[in-house]
Amino acid sequence: MTVSILIFLPLLAAAALFLVKNDWAKHIALVATLAELVITGVLISKFNPNTSFPQMDSTAPWIPQIGAYFVVALDGLNIIPVLLTALVLPLIILSTYKHQYDNRAKAFYALILFMQAGMTTVFLAMDGFLFYVGWEAALIPIYFICGMWGGENRVKITLKFFIYTFAGSLFMLAGLIYLYLHNPNGTFDSSDFYNLQLSLKEQSWLFWAFFLAFAIKVPIFPFHTWQPDTYTEAPAAGSMLLSGVMLKMGLYGMVRWMIPILPLGFNQWYPLAITLAVVGIVYASIIAFKQKDGKRLIAYSSIAHVGLISAAILALNWNGLQGAMIQMLSHGINVVGLFIVWDIISRKMNTRDITQLGGIAKVAPVFATCFLIITLGAVALPLTNGFVGEFLLLSGIYDYNIILVAIAGLTIILGAVYMLRMYKGVMQGPTNDLTIQFTDVTGTDKWVLIIISALVIVIGVYPQPILHLSDAGVRDFIHFMTEKMSATGSNTLPVTK
Repeated sequence: MTVSILIFLPLLAAAALFLVKNDWAKHIALVATLAELVITGVLISKFNPNTSFPQMDSTAPWIPQIGAYFVVALDGLNIIPVLLTALVLPLIILSTYKHQYDNRAKAFYALILFMQAGMTTVFLAMDGFLFYVGWEAALIPIYFICGMWGGENRVKITLKFFIYTFAGSLFMLAGLIYLYLHNPNGTFDSSDFYNLQLSLKEQSWLFWAFFLAFAIKVPIFPFHTWQPDTYTEAPAAGSMLLSGVMLKMGLYGMVRWMIPILPLGFNQWYPLAITLAVVGIVYASIIAFKQKDGKRLIAYSSIAHVGLISAAILALNWNGLQGAMIQMLSHGINVVGLFIVWDIISRKMNTRDITQLGGIAKVAPVFATCFLIITLGAVALPLTNGFVGEFLLLSGIYDYNIILVAIAGLTIILGAVYMLRMYKGVMQGPTNDLTIQFTDVTGTDKWVLIIISALVIVIGVYPQPILHLSDAGVRDFIHFMTEKMSATGSNTLPVTK
């Protein structure tokens, strides 16, 4: 069995949706995503975590005239993003069960499945052209999901989001074409790109071409302005797809493509890139303090969290990269859970204004318990899934610069304050005329929150199996970068121990 099945299964399921009635669309989408999760579990059970070599790979000619091949594989760098994608998609589908999409349900769920195929392609691709196609293939479905099922300002906001991300993609495409034209083997193969000998000047502008694409997708300050509006206006499932999985494409792209291909360019510009990421942490945390809209608050908190992940990746050491790997998984679970919480509140109360809520814990104990567990995971309380990742991230940045880690560490303090204040404002205190009508979660709402809460605790208590999956890949990546920089005569990289 090869990993290519993870790309084609959601595509086939999406096509099958158009053969059934709208009423069956969500059930078939759920079955398809559960099947994808089971297959991912089988593949991971066969994965050898003690080696960094690509496994369960699949190679086929695609457009050989331009050197583009369908090359996909699983290794220590992409196994966790692939797991994340397979894990959260059934939860997202399940969270939509109480929404009505009427005669467009087939289109809605087909777009989600198409997007899953695109994101999985991005994570599995070992060919630059395939990576770019997957990158764009994931963008198109979310554009229609947000544009067709979003809020009142969905058209204007979605257009801004599309222009931002598409413009960034074009910079990356220009970079890929440049690499292709300078590859004597005439392919887009990542291994060939790793062996290119480009000058510092060439690598410098290529670094910014790739960094712009990835920084917009993550997003990193000051390329973040599309994100809060888009997350707020998007339908709940769209916000979950964007924040839970899609932004990880940018983080993963830095590790797989930007840093190893352009070591000299990275060496020249990483101090500025890390500084931007840390500035974004503080900026987003301060803005989050002022938010009364719960969904918008989660959007800004996400910018702060992924800014920390970005800074740790750019610090380029084992702690930082391992922290980034497990935190990509934890952040994806937590932020999907938080958007589900706000979707339930919005659906039941017809408002997301924190100041209009309060006392819900008194009338909805199951909802209150799950909301609290997910919030504690998001603020990285020990024994929750956020703790291990954020500890490693800060440790990695500390190895690079003690001043930056002091500033970046504010994300934990500030995050705890505004997240717990949000929880207090929504759940505690007396009920009012509005919240007295809140009823506790039942059915799919209840089960999806229980599953996410269980994941927060299980990963927090015993993270070793997740860390083991990426350990060898991260160690060999650091070793590869150390040798590569030594060969170029540069020794000014961040800590590479």
